[in-house]
Amino acid sequence: MPKLKIRKGDYVVVRAGKDKGKGGEVLKMFPEENRAIVQGVNNIKRHQRQTPQQDGGIITREASIHISNLALEDPKDGKPTRVGFKTLKDGRKVRFAKRSGEVIDA
Repeated sequence: MPKLKIRKGDYVVVRAGKDKGKGGEVLKMFPEENRAIVQGVNNIKRHQRQTPQQDGGIITREASIHISNLALEDPKDGKPTRVGFKTLKDGRKVRFAKRSGEVIDA
C-alpha cells in the first residue's frame, strides 16, 4: 500500500477536472486505488429505487476523485501546496507545507 501525503480530514483544492479550483474536506480515502472522496466535489446523480426504508428519486452524492488531481490547502493562505516530511527536535515526523513551511500536523 502506498504512503499518501493526503489524509482523511485534510482540506484540499482540486487541481484538474470539471471541479478545478473547488475545495473541501477529505471525507474518505481509498489508498489501494489512490482515490479520495472530497466534500462538495465531483458530485454525481444516481437514480434510487424506492424501498420500505428509503424513498425513491434522484440522489446527489460525491464520487471519488484521483489524488493526483488534489493538492493540500496551505494552512497560512489557503492556496494549493505540495507536502514534505520533516522530523522535529522531539523526534516526531510531521508533514509541512512546502509553500509556507507551516507544519500541517499539530
